[in-house]
Amino acid sequence: MNQAPIVFLALLFLASCAPAQTPEPVPTPMPTIIVHQPTRTTIPPTQTPTPIPPKLTITPQACDSSVADFCTTDGHFLLQRPIHPPGNTSVDVTYRYASTADGRRDPHTGVEFLNKFGTPVHAAGDGVVIFAGPDSQPIYSPWRDYYGNLVVVEHADGLYTLYAHLSKILVEHGQKIAAGEQIGEVGQTGVAIGSHLHFEVRRREVEAESSTENPELWLVPNQGEIGSPLGALQLSVIDQTGQLVETAEFTLEHHAIQSQAADFVYYETTYHEKMLTGEENAGIGDLPAGSYRILLLYNGNRYERWVEVESDKLTEAVIVVK
Repeated sequence: MNQAPIVFLALLFLASCAPAQTPEPVPTPMPTIIVHQPTRTTIPPTQTPTPIPPKLTITPQACDSSVADFCTTDGHFLLQRPIHPPGNTSVDVTYRYASTADGRRDPHTGVEFLNKFGTPVHAAGDGVVIFAGPDSQPIYSPWRDYYGNLVVVEHADGLYTLYAHLSKILVEHGQKIAAGEQIGEVGQTGVAIGSHLHFEVRRREVEAESSTENPELWLVPNQGEIGSPLGALQLSVIDQTGQLVETAEFTLEHHAIQSQAADFVYYETTYHEKMLTGEENAGIGDLPAGSYRILLLYNGNRYERWVEVESDKLTEAVIVVK
């Protein structure tokens, strides 16, 4: 008897009893990014910000004053200088971040790079332009026309950079840009006094001035006279409850040898009380490597601390005051 038809019918019966295959799940589409500007235009997914390679730790562990006089870390020098040579790449030390220029100005939300009109301004990191134009609406500051011609760039990890008082804007909203790419030219628009670039770093809530960070602690250090990178200092002056104090004056002296006189001295004041939103209340960049003495006055008391600054490193110091 030919059993081929019987085998064929058995296979057909088993196939009909097999469970139905589950269809492949359809990937959930990525959400679009809502940008921060008056029209609240949506950036297509293809314009998602390019991540900044995290070569250094973004949030270094805080220094413990009960263990050491100071700590040395890699910091988070993730951003390039927005001004390139032969332009002036150094921050104006007379109006540092969160200072008031001896009470003559409002607390500073950024830093200044004093340069002549037309000096090229470059993106500090990879990202997407979320604002490019005059700040005719009070979005990034409490006042209209405060920044003048403004460019705002969104980077990875909730980081933003702002470039203000420009004479010319060379990018447009939604444009994807690379670190070092020219985005504008130095000018004097808005409330600027003299031609310069006002540069800011903000985190997360980009439209809130309270989210600003000290750019001197984010910018890659300049090169020193001997060709090696400079360093930076982060100082936290706290009371016995661990809270940052308001308005403490201090000097920062550089000593080639501790027993000798200082080579140079900085006269500084801690951040204005409105700017005490981070973990430090003073930050100074572009310091030559070497020994430094911090002399601080608070409530009539004098405090002294010796620290070391290294090339391309961040020195953290915490001083507890009464």
